[in-house]
Amino acid sequence: MTVLFESSIKSLALISRGKVRDIYRVDAEHILIVTTDRLSAFDVVLPDPIPGKGQVLQGLSDFWFAKLAHIVPNHLSGIAPEGVVRGEEEIAQVRGRSVVVRKLKPLPIEAVVRGYLIGSGWKDYQATGALCGIPLPAGLRQADRLPEILFTPATKAESGTHDENISFAETEKLVGADLARRVREVAIRLYGEAADYARDRGIIIADTKFEFGLDGSGKLYLIDEALTADSSRFWPADQYRPGTSPPSFDKQYVRDYLETLDWGKKPPAPRLSAEVIAKTSAKYREALKRLTGRDLVD
Repeated sequence: MTVLFESSIKSLALISRGKVRDIYRVDAEHILIVTTDRLSAFDVVLPDPIPGKGQVLQGLSDFWFAKLAHIVPNHLSGIAPEGVVRGEEEIAQVRGRSVVVRKLKPLPIEAVVRGYLIGSGWKDYQATGALCGIPLPAGLRQADRLPEILFTPATKAESGTHDENISFAETEKLVGADLARRVREVAIRLYGEAADYARDRGIIIADTKFEFGLDGSGKLYLIDEALTADSSRFWPADQYRPGTSPPSFDKQYVRDYLETLDWGKKPPAPRLSAEVIAKTSAKYREALKRLTGRDLVD
């Protein structure tokens, strides 16, 4: 399988390189997003790519964009990525891992939705009895299902810096009260429908994050990625046990491995072992298979 740590599309102007995605200008109204095999953990890009990861992420996003389009429109343009680049080398870089999307104005927040008490939410609850300022009942355990789905927005971090949770009031100040309420409503509905679907296929979606953008008329769109193993916690339902951190189909496996190392969670990141790389790749592929019914084609 071709592994792509960093794309090199000479026929288009590079706009930016994110933690995982490289973005190019197609024309005034469209951009090309190339999902590489890079992996970030604790907001730091790791030096070792995960084979197949980019194709899995793109496959999952495409699946969810189509399945949830009745809730909110998305940024997909329908233009084939292979048609906007030149030469076989560039076509090989975009095939199966890229998408041409409409150019929209991103909102300055990440729409985080939580259905279970895990990760930073669990740490917050242990310290304060609340999750991002939202009071919760006493006595909850790690990985417990929350009494209701919670919307806990965050600011978007640049590479090497950390996302910061913000209150809903702060979100209203950033994007306006009406839009903040709309984003909360849509994000919770997206998560709820996806979680119900995934549960029937043996996967618990513990939490996820969405990004949204606006067109020139102020219409809301789902952008970036949707319910992937990078943006969500996927747990095998048959191994779910409240009170412990469940095994996962996402990069939590890598986070757990990195937590065993003497690393300050700042660049440069440590190298991953061949075993960790192989197991991570397998976990991403299994998530794709369970959720979409499709195997990753080498």
